[in-house]
Amino acid sequence: MPSEEPAKATRAPKNAAESDAVDLEVKDANLIFNAAWQELEQEVGIEGLRFPNEVIWLNGAPGAGKGTQTRFIQGYRGLTAEPIVISSLLQSPAARKLIDAGLMVGDREVTGLLLRALLRPENQTGVVVDGYPRTKVQVICLKLLHEKLNALRQKYIGTPMAHQFRKPMFHIVVLFVDEAESVRRQILRGERARAHNASVEASGVGQPEETRATDLSEEAARNRYRTFKEVTYESLKSLREVFYYHYVNAHGTIDEVQRRIQDELRYQSSLELDQSTFDRISRIPVARTLSIHARQDLVKRLDTYNEEHPDLFEQCVALIDEKFMPIIRKHTMSGKAYINSESAFLSNSLVLGMIIDIFADRGYDTVIDIRRYDVPSRFDLETGEITTREKTVWRFIVTFPGSRIRRGQ
Repeated sequence: MPSEEPAKATRAPKNAAESDAVDLEVKDANLIFNAAWQELEQEVGIEGLRFPNEVIWLNGAPGAGKGTQTRFIQGYRGLTAEPIVISSLLQSPAARKLIDAGLMVGDREVTGLLLRALLRPENQTGVVVDGYPRTKVQVICLKLLHEKLNALRQKYIGTPMAHQFRKPMFHIVVLFVDEAESVRRQILRGERARAHNASVEASGVGQPEETRATDLSEEAARNRYRTFKEVTYESLKSLREVFYYHYVNAHGTIDEVQRRIQDELRYQSSLELDQSTFDRISRIPVARTLSIHARQDLVKRLDTYNEEHPDLFEQCVALIDEKFMPIIRKHTMSGKAYINSESAFLSNSLVLGMIIDIFADRGYDTVIDIRRYDVPSRFDLETGEITTREKTVWRFIVTFPGSRIRRGQ
């Protein structure tokens, strides 16, 4: 019985085709989310964007017990609203309209339906969402939603609308069982449903239960599990870096699993910042968001240097090419070079900025350490007095991908 989250198998770095696929997923997710958000804002206006203060995003392996544990999670977190079940949203009039028109209910439609469901008044204090995100695109959309809500929070701090845009508190809860247990539970669920339905048909008492095709075939059950593991589960793991992430071993009895859920949520609750604390530090941007426009900003700075300070810019390029690069080339194996200079040309802070940006554009990371020393310049023989002068040394630490030579065994 697994007690820890299974490790992902070691694999080679992404090739060009895989990288292109990831870039396409990111592009698709941005288009999908932005379109869904724009439609939502047009429908309800900025005043109508009242999202839940807390969302538990519940996912799990087939047969892991999401339906069984939803009520327990709601009770533990004090959430009274009915859970948003994605499979039920797909039976809504809006979704049925798309299906009846012969259109597919894809990531865009599901995301749009979900955003509208989150705005229901009864969900304001918090809600459990069962079954989202399930694809890589939906995972990216969830990250974009979190970023959008944080941006709105920052925008309206100190205004009468601040109470409307509270800090979004997202928890990812993943109930996990291995393949063998998942298949066993799915088939058992199917057998029980068939037995119940046979009893209802024979007695005329009760309501029949819906049976999944995957609960009636071991092969179909295995395929459903593998789809979850390869698509949903691997995508969900990327959210660990962004949100409160709760991996729960769902093997064992219902009570055992509930104790694990309780322990996990209790631990993470101690890490949640108070609203005022969050507001105070939120003006410091999250590190990963800085890279979004970093390349565009770098290009803009380099073009500005060339247009407004062409002579100075050319001197910087010449200094790097003639003085720095010979030293760097001697350290191509290690990927790290230390360059010292006492040139007064470097006393201009604009020059240092240009050098750092030129190196950055060419793929080098550069750190500059400025050190000042008092060095003797004159000794008075009569008085014994030593006159000193200040010497400034600029030390450049330049790092870049090194060249590793593979030696024979």
